[in-house]
Formats: sequence, C-alpha cells, structure tokens
Amino acid sequence: MVRFFNKEEEARIVAAIREAELATSGEIRVHVEVGARKPALDVAKRIFQELGMDDTQDRNGVLILLAVDRREFAILGDKGINEVVPKSFWDDERDLMQQHFKLGDFATGIELAIQQIGKNLREYFPYQSDDVNELPDEISYNR
Repeated sequence: MVRFFNKEEEARIVAAIREAELATSGEIRVHVEVGARKPALDVAKRIFQELGMDDTQDRNGVLILLAVDRREFAILGDKGINEVVPKSFWDDERDLMQQHFKLGDFATGIELAIQQIGKNLREYFPYQSDDVNELPDEISYNR
C-alpha cells in the first residue's frame, strides 16, 4: 500500500474529520490515489461509490481525493449536499487547499479544508444528537 502522509499528518487529518463531523451530520472522507489514468474528478466519482459514500442516509457525504501522480485533486459532494448548496459552495475549500498545496503542505491544506467543510455544512446538515458515524474517518489509499 502506498503512503502519502506520515503518521502525524494522518492523525491530524483524521482528528479534523472527527471534529468537523461533530458540527454536521455530513460524512467526510479523504482518499489518496496513486497511478490514476483519468482526471481526479472521474476517479473521485468511482471511489465515492466504491467507498459506499452514496449510501449515507441523507446523501451528505464529501470526498476529498488526491491523485498524487497527476498532481490533481477533487472535492466531491453527494446528491443531498449539491441539491441545497450554492453552485460555488466548494470554491473556498478548493482555493484553500490549492494555496497550501503550492507550498507543499498537503496535510495542512486538507486539514483546514475539512474544518471549513464541517463548519459550512452545519447550516444545511446540522449535527443531530442521534447522529451515527456512517463512514470510517481514516484516510483510504488505492491498492
């Protein structure tokens, strides 16, 4: 298995996911893909389904995918999110990630974007007292 982040960076990202999911019922995942032959958004659509992210109760999953060989990334929200948020909803997260990626600080870019996603999704999908964590918080890697 390929590793992109070191253990400390992975722990920071997973902690950011867990913290963000305390503000929203949305489910956030991070996936690292190595050797992708298609654009990041196409890969993200495939991985989204493979990870079962389209099976959440409110269809409010968010995938951040890094296609490291292609030097691309994608942020993909499920149908439930995209039906209620403005078209430009993901622009701030994209810009924030790009700013840090240009400096080579991938973990911080993702960590800050996750925090922002949790905060922004809270308006549309607030955390519920009976909320169940429907998806794992760990980073997934292609095999």
